Amino acid sequence: MALSKYMLDETGAPKWKIALAVGGTVAAGVAVYFYLFRDSKKKAVQAKTIRKKAAAEVESGVSSPSSESANSVDAANLTPLEKAQSCKNKGNKYFKGGKYGEAIKCYDEAIETCPEENKVDLSTFYQNRAAAYEQQKNWECVLRDCTKALELNERYTKALQRRAKACEVLRDLEQALEDLTAVCILESFQNQATLVNVDRVLKELGRIHAKEAMEKRDPVMPSKHFIKTFFESFAEDPIFNSVDKEKEGDVDEAEHPPEKNTVNNGYLKARQHLQEGNYGEIIKCCQNELANPLTPNKVEALLLRATLYQLRGESAKAMDDLTVLINLEDCPLKMCVNALVKRGSLYMQHEKVDDSLRDFDRAALMDPLNSDVFHHRGQIHLLIDLNSNFPIAFVQRCYTDYRYAFQLGDKAKVEEIMKKFDEAIQNFPKCVECYVLYAQVLCDQSEHERADGYYIKALEVEPDNPTTLVHRALLTLQWKGDLAQARNYITKALEIDEKCELAYENLATIEVQTGNLKRGVELFDKAIPLAKTEMEMAHLFSLRDAAVAQLKIVEKMGINIPNLGSL
Repeated sequence: MALSKYMLDETGAPKWKIALAVGGTVAAGVAVYFYLFRDSKKKAVQAKTIRKKAAAEVESGVSSPSSESANSVDAANLTPLEKAQSCKNKGNKYFKGGKYGEAIKCYDEAIETCPEENKVDLSTFYQNRAAAYEQQKNWECVLRDCTKALELNERYTKALQRRAKACEVLRDLEQALEDLTAVCILESFQNQATLVNVDRVLKELGRIHAKEAMEKRDPVMPSKHFIKTFFESFAEDPIFNSVDKEKEGDVDEAEHPPEKNTVNNGYLKARQHLQEGNYGEIIKCCQNELANPLTPNKVEALLLRATLYQLRGESAKAMDDLTVLINLEDCPLKMCVNALVKRGSLYMQHEKVDDSLRDFDRAALMDPLNSDVFHHRGQIHLLIDLNSNFPIAFVQRCYTDYRYAFQLGDKAKVEEIMKKFDEAIQNFPKCVECYVLYAQVLCDQSEHERADGYYIKALEVEPDNPTTLVHRALLTLQWKGDLAQARNYITKALEIDEKCELAYENLATIEVQTGNLKRGVELFDKAIPLAKTEMEMAHLFSLRDAAVAQLKIVEKMGINIPNLGSL
């Protein structure tokens, strides 16, 4: 379950790039996650290169300092503009010599001398002075001069880039993103360095917005489909399994002794709500149970309440309940292990890798034959699950092996794994995940028609699965470029599940691709409150921020960018 949501983005460009490009040209295969590293022996050379580059960015103007001295023009015969250009050229000479204070004085004189009607020249002088201030790390002055340069010439890419850098240092990330977005558009998304800068700012801005939103958000219970899928990802969940047995009339008296089952208490009501799918009532019932210090169901109530807190995105509360449970001396083995797995997953969502692995390792030592431990840890460590009858774990392992073999270019291994997918479908014909992940593999290999066939089979098994419809919509878009059909599938997914965050996210992305920026932002706003973790929310905010930034630039500059429908 945890893997398939993010697999939509694995083979294409980052979604923020799509949101920014709105169908514009992006160099094929370009990734914005690669950075160049240099060893210590090259630092001097690197510093010299940076200095030369900075000097080269200063506008050269009409006449150079050398030609000026050779011509020995009488200053009295120069026009005001020519005097200003002469001052600028002197400033350039000082700049290239590393004398930034003297350069600034020359640029001051150039700005004072230049006639106001010569806006392009004035903007150049301000931008050059900003470059000198940048060398002095005077970011407030860089910001001021770049802003003035852009007031005179709003499409001045060097001023936009330099102001973005100053804004990033001064922590005005919204303005930095807006400026970098403008540069991307003006450069037709061909400058790799700009794309890297956009990616960095978007990620940081997304994290900030997500942190703020998570602190203010009201808890949202996810859809019944999501909750069902969540519980299915735990083959050995002690509470859910016992409730499932009750549905089938196969209750084990040893699991629930008569004295517990005959008392009408909060926990039993919570179990009843769980069985009937009334998830919104469970936390309150567990709280009623835990209000009694002598309750015999403390462990069960803690685990169930923690699970519902986790589903509602209340990580801190879930973590507290799980920690109390884990520290109980008389906690039953299966309950403790399940709590460790869930707490380990929460740690991972908050990027606390060491804490996460510590919980998983402890759970593995306590219950070495518990497949849930290895399934959920396997999504971090790529370990083998011990329960071959756990379909989701089996097929996700197949998918993980496929991605690894595909990246290595091991064709023989890929073919071997494809046979395992066939085996998974044969052994688990009622598991939707088997069909969906196999379809994604086929799509990855451009076997679109076969992939669509497996999505159809998945929908035959579970017609009301919104996630499968979203996957099929994206396949349709990639395969046939059929925007109308893609929208239709996603709209149907939202009719089935109005809380399907994945549907809102991808419909928003399609709207942005087709130039409907305002509608895209509205849909991202619907997706964000449905995010379960801060990490997911940061991802959505990055997409939204990219769309908002582009909307501002399009409206401000009047730039007409081709959309996906016109390509």
